Amino acid sequence: MRALFRIFLCTIVLALSADFAARAEEPLVVFAAASLKEALDQAVKDFTAGGGPELKISFGNSLALARQLEQGAPADIFLSADKASMDYAVEKKAVLPDSRFDFLGNRLVVVAGKDSAIQALALTPEAFRAALNGGRLATGEVNFVPVGKYAKAALEKLGLWSEVAPHLALAENVRAALVFVARGEAPLGIVYATDAAAEPGVKIVARFPADSHPPIVYPAALTAAAKSPAAPKFLAFLRSDAGRAVFEKHGFIVLK
Repeated sequence: MRALFRIFLCTIVLALSADFAARAEEPLVVFAAASLKEALDQAVKDFTAGGGPELKISFGNSLALARQLEQGAPADIFLSADKASMDYAVEKKAVLPDSRFDFLGNRLVVVAGKDSAIQALALTPEAFRAALNGGRLATGEVNFVPVGKYAKAALEKLGLWSEVAPHLALAENVRAALVFVARGEAPLGIVYATDAAAEPGVKIVARFPADSHPPIVYPAALTAAAKSPAAPKFLAFLRSDAGRAVFEKHGFIVLK
């Protein structure tokens, strides 16, 4: 009987050890705003090169990602492009409020195709009318995509909304809006400055004043379902000098 008990005990220990090892090898999962792609991809490379674990990133519209977290999608970290989407995740208890911090800032710009004759665009109804010439202005969906909400606020503040609203081409995220312009499907687009810098097919033709829209802030937080022990370490890396340098290189404003 003692021999059988020892065999049973060893079996249990081995099973638990195997389960622990499997969990330790599970990748760290990050849900992140689409506009973070190049910078976050580089940050991940630097983190893993320093001995960090494998990471998997799901990029998309911030509010859509928050809703996925609400529905139980497995992720360890949420990086949003606006406070409203993070507020939603907090309200739905999908993230840990005490882990939340404001990480990055950005700027709102107007872009045209790289070969466009437009070199500089005045922020006036007449200038937009002439530049669009019956074409579309691409940006994010103005009711739930962060860049679209910022764009609508800026257009309203500057008295441009009534002029451009009938000509909007609304996309599911900022990168999709950027593609419309890069491919020549829309003569103009409103995106973040960092997205414009990442796409060689466009050029910046106007910059919105910072006070024409709510501050562009990217909050970060651990999710309520976070399991990876590396998740706090990755957030700490993002806030380190090395992590900050990556995002500054890509044009983001790293918040103190």
